[in-house]
Amino acid sequence: MATPAPVNRSGPPTVLGNTRWSVQSAAYKTVLATYRVFAILVLYAVLIGIFSYAFIMGFYAVSRSWAAPVILSAYDEKSLDFMSQLVISRQTIEDLKVDVVRQQSTLAEMAKYRTAILSLDPQLQQAIAREREQAKRTGPELIKLEKDKQADNLKSKEVLTQLRQLESQIDSDLKAGLITKGDATTQLAALNQAATAYTDSRIAEVELSDSVLAKTTVGTKSLDAIEKQAELRSDIAQLDVTLTVAEKQLMEDNRQIQRLHDAIAVAKQSPYYMNGTGDKQLYFAFVPYDNQAVATVGAPIYDCYLNMVICRKVGTVKQIFSGEQIVNHPIFKTQVRGLTILMDLSHPESAKSQTVFLGGKPLLF
Repeated sequence: MATPAPVNRSGPPTVLGNTRWSVQSAAYKTVLATYRVFAILVLYAVLIGIFSYAFIMGFYAVSRSWAAPVILSAYDEKSLDFMSQLVISRQTIEDLKVDVVRQQSTLAEMAKYRTAILSLDPQLQQAIAREREQAKRTGPELIKLEKDKQADNLKSKEVLTQLRQLESQIDSDLKAGLITKGDATTQLAALNQAATAYTDSRIAEVELSDSVLAKTTVGTKSLDAIEKQAELRSDIAQLDVTLTVAEKQLMEDNRQIQRLHDAIAVAKQSPYYMNGTGDKQLYFAFVPYDNQAVATVGAPIYDCYLNMVICRKVGTVKQIFSGEQIVNHPIFKTQVRGLTILMDLSHPESAKSQTVFLGGKPLLF
């Protein structure tokens, strides 16, 4: 038995169904076209961004005229450290000047004292020489006089012995009534006077012996004079050493003062000094060593949009500082060595730009 054919229940297509299908197809095509356009635009934007970034990188890699403005503050760490060191240097100079004045006064006083005691040395030598010459001349005479005095005393001793015997005779005659009491008293007084004279003679002999000893040998007085001479010469030698050390110290202090003055003179040419001591706002820029050739006094400075196009002149280079600076590259963010310049800006807002250009426009517009 044959199978019956399937019956078409949908019926013939209608006008409404065809219209709906056309709208959906048009919307799909519109969305697809819009997506394609957006994708193309994004692709071109990415390509433009990549090429622009590569161009900027390449431009700053080969550019030899860019500089990076630097805003210095009197209150940042480097400026404060610089000014504190400057204050310390000036205080050191003042302290050294006080010490120099004190040393100069001390040197003057020591020089006067040295001159005074130095004049005593020849006088002391002359006095010692005179005493030695006098002793050499009078020593033999005193020795002879001492011998004569000893001989005289021996004779006087013999006479005194005889006089003592005479004293006994006077006592006997007085008792026997041969002489009066007054005569006996007169004779006894003469005997006592002779004994006293003999004692004085003995004393003179001892004193003469001491004089002979002093004139013919090196006594304590001579040693005292020699000791004084040695002390005097030692004082002179010590003064010479002290004066030499003080003069060297004075010279070194003066050199140190001069070195500090020179250092301050150099420091005054630093941007930190000019920025910290001036009342006017100053504008500085960092120039890498590769771009140093265009950093000349009076060179024009240009500020550009997008860091390289549509440039305008905003000032000139006013001063160049020799001290080395190390900063981060404004584009590559790597450390770069270079120097600092002072800018004379007619448009101060350009000091806030990422880069400026020296000598001319980088792309001729």
